[in-house]
Amino acid sequence: MRVIPVIDLQGGVVVRGVAGERSHYRPVTSVLAADPRPRTVAQAFVERLEAREVYVADLDAIAGAPPNWEALAGIAETGLAMVVDSGIRDQGRARDMARYARSESRLSGIVVGLESITGPEDLADLASELEPDRRVFSLDLRHGQPWTVSPVWQSLSAEEIARSAVEAGFRRLIVLDLAFVGVDRGLGVEPLCRSLRIVYPEIELIAGGGVRGVDDLRRLADCGCNAALVASALHDGRLTAKCLRAMSGE
Repeated sequence: MRVIPVIDLQGGVVVRGVAGERSHYRPVTSVLAADPRPRTVAQAFVERLEAREVYVADLDAIAGAPPNWEALAGIAETGLAMVVDSGIRDQGRARDMARYARSESRLSGIVVGLESITGPEDLADLASELEPDRRVFSLDLRHGQPWTVSPVWQSLSAEEIARSAVEAGFRRLIVLDLAFVGVDRGLGVEPLCRSLRIVYPEIELIAGGGVRGVDDLRRLADCGCNAALVASALHDGRLTAKCLRAMSGE
């Protein structure tokens, strides 16, 4: 079980996610980092947690702005491999990210998120713009239900949406329930992750939303998850480098 630290990027700084209510996000206060600048937080992940990779949600880009290339460059300078959600909703943004990946080897994953795309017919077109090993699909949920304004997606179950992503060529899948982010209520994705692992034993399965500590990580591992996205528990000091080493078997 790998732990992947999370950077939620908004307004040029790292913010603390709370239940997906992005208008209420505020700059993060962390036991790890002296300030909320992206490079500062990323460097703290490297130095204090011995992290090797990071998940970056560019919330302004997800809302429709251009990606924050300067912030991404600063994070990459720390040596972290980056999995980035920049709000891909069309082939133009997908091409932009693919082009950036060709110049920045640290971009190891390019996320296509459920909340950003209009329907299943987009998946294959977007996947075709991305290198197969960099394709990541984020199954965005809220209280277990698909998080989307698309009537087409809303007519499908989470399992059906996952199947659409796998059939379109995605072999890395994030299962993220935004309602559980940063509220200290634990996890909400275990049954779905367990089901997906049985149906798709070959995919990389990454869970996110609500990890409080080692016990939650162990539950996700028991569900067959390869990795977990974590933010608040790292910034609060509940998960330390020693915990992460133990979970990864090092």
